[in-house]
Amino acid sequence: MAVQSEAALENALIHALEQMSYEYVKIEEESNLRDNFKCQLEKHNRKQLAEIGREHFTESEFEKILLHLEGGSRFEKSKKLRDLYPLETENGERVWVEFLNKKQWCQNEFQVSNQITIEGRKKCRYDVTILVNGLPLVHVELKKRGVAIREAFNQVHRYSKESFNSDNSLFKYIQVFVISNGTDSRYFANTVERNKNSFDFTMNWANAKNTAIKDIKDFTETFFQKSTLLNVIFTYSVFDTNNTLLIMRPYQIAATERMLWKIRSAYQAKKWSTTEGGGYVWHTTGSGKTLTSFKAARLATQLDFIDKVFFVVDRKDLDYQTMKEYQRFSPDSVNGSESTAGLKRNIEKDGNRIIVTTIQKLNNLMKSED
Repeated sequence: MAVQSEAALENALIHALEQMSYEYVKIEEESNLRDNFKCQLEKHNRKQLAEIGREHFTESEFEKILLHLEGGSRFEKSKKLRDLYPLETENGERVWVEFLNKKQWCQNEFQVSNQITIEGRKKCRYDVTILVNGLPLVHVELKKRGVAIREAFNQVHRYSKESFNSDNSLFKYIQVFVISNGTDSRYFANTVERNKNSFDFTMNWANAKNTAIKDIKDFTETFFQKSTLLNVIFTYSVFDTNNTLLIMRPYQIAATERMLWKIRSAYQAKKWSTTEGGGYVWHTTGSGKTLTSFKAARLATQLDFIDKVFFVVDRKDLDYQTMKEYQRFSPDSVNGSESTAGLKRNIEKDGNRIIVTTIQKLNNLMKSED
């Protein structure tokens, strides 16, 4: 039996994505990518444009948008994707430009393209690109069956050095890389940090029971579901203390979602303050429990019946370390305290949604307060 070629693998992936309502768009080079982005951004912001009696951005207005996107670190770029941009139009009106709809995934335009050629330090032709509202957010690198998947990983790193980060390239906005040789498929975050860009940080996708989903067909049907993909990018990606983009592993995502389910169900069944209303997550050292707990805490603050989330630890050094990590993950959402009195003040502040404290301080406060 003939081994499936890389081209056949690529065509099968594109066909599968089209079956999932991704629109195929032919993009040959950077100028086509730019034109497509303008078109998709106008489509995504049609309501905002209609309010000022327009359907399109002028060329100079679009240049302003590109200039806004161009500057800043990878952390700042990622933040721009999530924020509205106040564009001042040529006639002095203001339009709040939205790049991506984080809350309603179905309000975004999903496209797939292949063999886009970009001129950087070297000319590079990319296998498959996933675009959301015209922005390339996911790059897929394929190798034919039988070739080591590490070859695809090495190819991604060559592109990172040679063309992804070239001047004015929209490929700087890629959040996730996917590599596959058909029988093994993995994903990993777009980062240039040397300690985070090794092959060890590539991850197999998995189901809720942590069974790996390796075959490209099964991987595509699950990971590239539109809601799942945007959840991975927007909900289950964070920046650490060094502004390094991290994407959570499947078991971390499953644990976070399970914790949120437990919080909701305990509230609905009125089982708070009971053993049945709680639970625990057990895992080994280095498995990422702090990141998992932070994400669960952060998402819990968004539930309408939650006033505050307490993160309670039993050592002062961990208290400081956790506080530092939490503040990097979400500035201004976390407040620690150096004393029991400071803890009380932090609790009483309306804006403090996450409280990091030690068991000792919380115990002292509970004893001294009615």
